[in-house]
Amino acid sequence: MLFVGTASLVMPGLVRAWRGEAAPPDVVLTNALLLNIALILLGWNRFKVLNAELKARTVSEQEARRLADIDHLTGCQNRRSFTAALGQMLGQIDPCESALAVIAIDLDNFKQVNDLNGHQVGDEVLYATAQRIERLLPPGGVLARLGGDEFICALPYHSRAPNRIDQIATRMVEQVARPVACTGGEIDITISIGIASSIQLDETGLGTASAQRLMHKADIGMYHAKKQGKNRFYWFEAPMENELRFRNELESGIRKGIAAGEFKPYYEQQIDLESGALVGFEMLARWESPEMGVVGPDIFIPIAEDIGVIGELSEKLMAQAFEDAKNWNAKLTLSVNISPVQMRDPWFAQKLLKMLVQHNFPANRLDVEITESCLHENVGIVRSMITSLRNQGVQISLDDFGTGYSSLSQLRSLPFDRLKIDRGFISDLKEEHGTELVDAILSMSEGLHLPVTAEGIENEAVLEALKCMGSMKGQGYHYGRPEPADKVIERLDAKGLLANKETGNVTKIAFGDKPDRSEGGAQAG
Repeated sequence: MLFVGTASLVMPGLVRAWRGEAAPPDVVLTNALLLNIALILLGWNRFKVLNAELKARTVSEQEARRLADIDHLTGCQNRRSFTAALGQMLGQIDPCESALAVIAIDLDNFKQVNDLNGHQVGDEVLYATAQRIERLLPPGGVLARLGGDEFICALPYHSRAPNRIDQIATRMVEQVARPVACTGGEIDITISIGIASSIQLDETGLGTASAQRLMHKADIGMYHAKKQGKNRFYWFEAPMENELRFRNELESGIRKGIAAGEFKPYYEQQIDLESGALVGFEMLARWESPEMGVVGPDIFIPIAEDIGVIGELSEKLMAQAFEDAKNWNAKLTLSVNISPVQMRDPWFAQKLLKMLVQHNFPANRLDVEITESCLHENVGIVRSMITSLRNQGVQISLDDFGTGYSSLSQLRSLPFDRLKIDRGFISDLKEEHGTELVDAILSMSEGLHLPVTAEGIENEAVLEALKCMGSMKGQGYHYGRPEPADKVIERLDAKGLLANKETGNVTKIAFGDKPDRSEGGAQAG
């Protein structure tokens, strides 16, 4: 407005002065006009700069929002954006005609890929996996990486044609599970898949809440696929959720039960088959749960191993068993099973020897049983542990022999004191040709000078068959079920096999002394 007003006064005077028709305009007005023009030019330049900054900021904000919605490694959506997108998709489907399938995908044993090859190779595997999955998705499908090695995708399908989803899942298992060419070589991968359908939701119009429920169901199906052997897919079913809930309750109960002392040692008799004499007991764990009653080790031991409390549980049980066994006659041995997880601890032998000293329990009365699966994780550590324990007088038995993969070279190189034949082979003695494999094991043990214990003697017929095969120890329900400590005391009292109450008749052995390793010494020790 200033420019228009000033120019209307100055410009006509300038034109007339240029024609020579009038004197030049006032200098002040002329300077005001020039100043006005300068201000307009500066303002216009500032406007352009601010407009450019605004556009750049808008682009940056859009890019930031885009980056916040994607996974930087694979370019897929992330959990936040996928959940929002899935909520919108659920709100748009027609329940009468269409449905939405959510497929949860997890790479099997991906931690080993990172541990053995490094995170750079792991990232390459994740990127290749995302590309393979994305190529298999039909139009309308959405893929996201939830984190780590977990992927999830959503795709619509006709509610009366769920086999279409089965076909896609089958192709994923087949085509994603191919070697990935990475830096330094090829990596073999497999995947486990869980599938859930919007049909399984009570209500689909709750946005992200419905999306999270459907994703959770797909996760449960995926965990079930892993439990069933991996490299496969399963549709979510309601019993799976109940099973997972029960598993979580067991995990919580195990942790609380360890703190509350609910896990107790039970004892199974070990008998010299030739004389029929009681020579020792094997300690077996039982969970005396206030809610579930007495729970067997086949239920809680695998879970305790998975959640990392097996070491604490085993140490408490062994400590109680050492105290219980001090009340027995000194010639009775105590056998304890060691988890493969415990054998990964390089300090396990020292911990066990320290417990023996703390509880004043003779090392030559202890028989540590390890399974064949321990021999394949780290033979060097296992050999060192076995040697350390044997040097202090502890006996070492190879448990469940015949069910694993131990070789003759390992049996010769590892200093075992005894073999325990798995109960599966003993039960086969009832069959027509059931004695052949047991005969072969006994012949081999005789050649290696290893005494034998037969597990799972269930009846008189099996017992008589074993007696005909040679001298050995045996155990099984034929001699009675595993008993708690108080019942064992009653049994030993009746047999006159309790420790001398007046002198505390517990034969002690100094650490470092070597017990008799003959068959008779093993039984009497």
